[in-house]
Amino acid sequence: MLIFDIQKKLPNYTLTIAFKLKTAALGILGSSGSGKSMTLRCIAGIETPTSGMIVLNDRILYDSRQGINLPSRDRKVGFLFQNYALFPHLTVAQNIAYGLRGQSKNTTHRKVTEQLEQVKLSGMGDRYPHQLSGGQQQRVALARALAPEPDMLLLDEPFSALDTHLRSELEKQLIKTLSNYSGLTLFVSHNLEEAYRICPKLLVLSAGQVVAAGQKQTIFDHPGTLTVAQLTGCKNYSRIQPVTAQKIHALDWHCTLQTVESVSSMHTHVGMRAHQITFPETPNQPNTLPAWLASTSETPHRMTLYLKLGGPPTNSDDYHLQAEVFKEKWESLKNRQMPWYVQLNSQRLLLMKID
Repeated sequence: MLIFDIQKKLPNYTLTIAFKLKTAALGILGSSGSGKSMTLRCIAGIETPTSGMIVLNDRILYDSRQGINLPSRDRKVGFLFQNYALFPHLTVAQNIAYGLRGQSKNTTHRKVTEQLEQVKLSGMGDRYPHQLSGGQQQRVALARALAPEPDMLLLDEPFSALDTHLRSELEKQLIKTLSNYSGLTLFVSHNLEEAYRICPKLLVLSAGQVVAAGQKQTIFDHPGTLTVAQLTGCKNYSRIQPVTAQKIHALDWHCTLQTVESVSSMHTHVGMRAHQITFPETPNQPNTLPAWLASTSETPHRMTLYLKLGGPPTNSDDYHLQAEVFKEKWESLKNRQMPWYVQLNSQRLLLMKID
C-alpha cells in the first residue's frame, strides 16, 4: 500500500495532494504544470516535499516530522521517464543490470535475460541504445525499471515521444506486463484514453489540487465540475439557467433541455461528450434540436462535426457543439438535407458546478 500525503511549494502554487493506493494501477491525469510529474518525483526521492509523509508497504520513505527522507536507491521504486534516460555508454544488458548492483553475477544474468524476454528484446543485450529504435529504447527502460523487482513502478508519460503505431504496440506490452506485476503502479498522462485503457482508477489534478479521484467510469460519467469534465475530454459545455427541477436553459447553446438528474442551485453548467451526440431522422424524442453543419475535421476513422443550433451558421467558426462520428455514420449523414436533427440524450447530459 502507498500512503501519500504531501505539500510541495512550487513557483505558481503549492502542490497539495493526498491519496492511498492499495492495489493495481492508478492513472494521474491533468494538464501540463498541474503537478503530475512532481508527484512521481517526490515518491522516487528525486524531489523533496516541503512537508508531509510518504509510506510504501509500511516503510517510511519520507516524513517531515520525523526527519526521514530515504535516498532514491533505498526506496524500491522503479521510474520510467518519458525520455527513456538510458545510459548511452552501456549496452542494453548493462542498462537493465544497473539496478541490480550488489547481486551475484548468476542472479544478474538470469534477471536480465528474463527482462529481455519479457519485453521481446531477446538477443539484443549487446547492443547500445543508439542502435535501437525509440520503441526498443523505451522497452529497455521498462525492463531496467522492473529488473530490481520494485515495490512500485512510476510511469511518467512513457509513450509521449513515440509515433502512433509504436505507442499502440507498447501500450499493449505495458498492459500485459502490468498484469504480471505484483507491485503498485502510478501512470502519469495527459491523454484520457491512454490512462483509461491502462488504469482502473484515476486521480485528476488541477494546479496542484486533487479535483477528482475514483473509478475511471464514474469520473467519466459524473465529472461533477467543469474542470474535471474538460480534463477528461468533454468538448461541449454551456452555462445554464434552471427552469424546473429537471429542465434547464442552456444559455450558450440557446436551447431548453430536459435532464434526468435533478437540477440544484449548485449547478452552473451542462456538458455533453462529443461522441454521445446522436442524429435521429425525426424530432420525436426529447432534447432533439435542429442543427446546421458549420464545418468538419477528420482523422483516419472519425469525423468531427461543428454544429450550429437554431439557425444556419454565418461562418465556419459559428457553431455551438462538436459531435464525433465514425466515417461510416458520416457517409449516411452527409447527404441529409439541412437542418439535421441532433439529440442530446437527457441520460448523457452532465450537470456540473464550477470548482
